[in-house]
Amino acid sequence: MRSQTYSDYLAIDELLSLQRLKSEPTEHDEMLFIIIHQVYELWFKQELHEIDYLGEQLAAGNGARSLGVLNRILTILKTLVAQIDVLETMTPLEFLSFRDRLETASGFESFQFREFEFALGIKNPAAIDRFAPGSTAAANLQRRLDAPSIWQLFLRYLHASGITMPASALERDPALPTAADEAVQEQLIRIYREDTATMQVCERLVDLDEGVQEWRYRHVQMVQRTIGTKCGTGGSEGATYLQKTLFRPVFPDLWAIRAAF
Repeated sequence: MRSQTYSDYLAIDELLSLQRLKSEPTEHDEMLFIIIHQVYELWFKQELHEIDYLGEQLAAGNGARSLGVLNRILTILKTLVAQIDVLETMTPLEFLSFRDRLETASGFESFQFREFEFALGIKNPAAIDRFAPGSTAAANLQRRLDAPSIWQLFLRYLHASGITMPASALERDPALPTAADEAVQEQLIRIYREDTATMQVCERLVDLDEGVQEWRYRHVQMVQRTIGTKCGTGGSEGATYLQKTLFRPVFPDLWAIRAAF
C-alpha cells in the first residue's frame, strides 16, 4: 500500500482546481482576486474553530488556556489585515476588467464572517435573511444567533470564578447584540484593580475588539481605493455601508471603564 503523501493529506490536486476564472479572455488579476478570497474563507473557518474552542475553555474555567486561544485568534486577524496589502496591489482598472463576472456575488454573502460576528456578540437577525431558507448558511447563522456570545460566556466564567455578575447580564437573551451594562462595568473595574490574572484576559479581549475594528477600517479603505463611492457588487452600498460599521466596539463595557481609572 502506498504511503500517504503531502499532496494526499492536503488534497492539493483538489485545492488547486478550485480557482475557476470566469473572464474570457482570461484577465490576469482575476486569479489574485479569487485566491485572496478563498484564503479569507479558510481563515474565517479557522477563526470559528478557535472561537468555539475559546468558548469551551471559558466554560471550563480555564483562563490561562483562554489567553493562548485569544492570542491565536488575534494573530490570524493580523494576517487577515495584512492580506489587504496584497489585494491593494490591484488597481481599479484591473478590478474593473473582470468585475462584471462577479454578477450578484458580494462579500456580504460571506456567511462565515457573519458567523464570526455573531459569535463575538455582533448579532443581527436580518443578516440571516440574505441566505436561502434551509441552506447551510442560514442554519449556521441561526445556531450562532441562538447561542451565547463569547462575551456572555466570559461573564459566566467571571461569575463562576467568584466575581458576581448581575442576573440581567447572565440571563440576557443571546439573540440580542451585546450592550453596555453599568453593573458589569463596576465588577470589571474591581477586576482591574484587584485581579491581575483575570485582567490579562480582559485586555486580550480588548485586543480582539481592536483587531476587529482594524480589519473593518482597512477593509473600507480598500473598497474605497478600488471602487470609490460606487455601489458594491450585488447592489450593496459598498464603502458607504462599510463606513457605518467603523468604530463600533465589540465589547463596549471594556472600553467604557477606561475613563474610571
